Amino acid sequence: MKLHTLLQTIPFISKPIENPEIKSIVNDHREVEPGCMFVCVRGHVVDGHQFAKEAESAGAVAILAEENLDVDIPVIQVDNTKRMMAIIADAFYDRPTHKLHMIGITGTNGKTTTSHLIDKIFRDEGRKTGLIGTIHMKVADRVIETKNTTPDSIMLQSVFGQMVQEKVDTSIMEVSSHALVQGRVNGCDYDIAVFTNLSQDHLDYHGTMEEYKQAKGLLFSRLGNTYDASKPKFAVLNNDDEATEQFLNDTAAHIITYGIDRQADFHAKDIVLEGSGTTFTLITPESERKVSLKLMGKFNVYNVLAAIATAYVSNISLNAIVQSIETVAGVSGRFEAVDGGQNFPIIVDYAHTPDSLENVLKTISQFAKKRIFAIVGCGGDRDKTKRPLMAKIACKYATDPIFTSDNPRSEDPLAILNDMEQGVKGSNYQIIPDRREAIKHAIHAAKVGDVVLIAGKGHETYQIIGERVFDFDDRLVALEALKGR
Repeated sequence: MKLHTLLQTIPFISKPIENPEIKSIVNDHREVEPGCMFVCVRGHVVDGHQFAKEAESAGAVAILAEENLDVDIPVIQVDNTKRMMAIIADAFYDRPTHKLHMIGITGTNGKTTTSHLIDKIFRDEGRKTGLIGTIHMKVADRVIETKNTTPDSIMLQSVFGQMVQEKVDTSIMEVSSHALVQGRVNGCDYDIAVFTNLSQDHLDYHGTMEEYKQAKGLLFSRLGNTYDASKPKFAVLNNDDEATEQFLNDTAAHIITYGIDRQADFHAKDIVLEGSGTTFTLITPESERKVSLKLMGKFNVYNVLAAIATAYVSNISLNAIVQSIETVAGVSGRFEAVDGGQNFPIIVDYAHTPDSLENVLKTISQFAKKRIFAIVGCGGDRDKTKRPLMAKIACKYATDPIFTSDNPRSEDPLAILNDMEQGVKGSNYQIIPDRREAIKHAIHAAKVGDVVLIAGKGHETYQIIGERVFDFDDRLVALEALKGR
């Protein structure tokens, strides 16, 4: 695409005399290639403007920047490159989200499970899907690894463009609060926005729960303000969560609710929670029917209701939806059982917030016959206020809480553990800083009737200590510990 054509998407921009062909757009100087436009972004640690000369030498033919630069290629100066690169990326990849059935899911917990449930329903219906989230990105059957729950706007639009090329019709994505505030999803034309729940997380970034809620609300306000019968917009909201009241006011889209404790369009009653799964009666605008899940826990009933409502307003029959959902055995790192032939359950879960940890431990307490070992840690360089809360919940629901390291990053692991300990001084817990040793200790101590929960990292296959990333998969470490029993 010619530079002048690309710049037509930005109002009142001065076009340079030169009009080179733009072959790609990048904002990482290490990814610059001949014919690309380099976008200078001011990050928390690195300022992209300092790499302008390097980008020119590597073959960049134009630069988007917030200041004048000493280079011999066209520089397009704007006030905010992050905002403008979303507009340019959308144009460069030919507005791909307008050609997809776009489903965005936001909330503190449940985004990953809900997105994978929706993906399963749509694939079973014969739809070709794309998936963007915490575990990975997927274009049809091709998997792309990702570092963030929601990638930056250039990567996003590139992936959406690939989806269109590969004839994907539905894109399902997790939308983080960071992505909404930072404008990473600007330009995405969502058809359905789903809200799971809101509880404490990311206060290191947002500051207050109110600011955190406002960030989530951006997804619903961006559903638009018009009604088009050929392409209706829906907000699928958890009616049991107080934040829904705000999101109802944030959007002009059609409202669909789901819930357990309050009446909703998609309502679950007569819930029976067991160690082997969950059953409930599903009430919908169409009918009432029994649902039998292989998934465990009340929190998963919410995830299933959100997925059912989303698929239903996407014109998939209720019979097909329920048949699909009843076959789901689980999602990687979400209440995932580790089976090494032992005679007690070992469960790995991503629970890294007070609310998610409480949900998981409540579920375990319903089928554990004897002791509950809960291996819990808190990430470094993240919200410190949740550390004592996590410890308190572990001590409340587990008979044998063990505090250990998660991803300490740049913080001293012992300082993180000390923060946790402030919430439970004098309680019956152990501190084992080495995560491998903590897992080994619990598994070697567990007997028939006990349950071991390894919380916090879930699907992650690494541990970040300082600036180094080490191989570490809770599931593999658990299996190693079993062999040593």
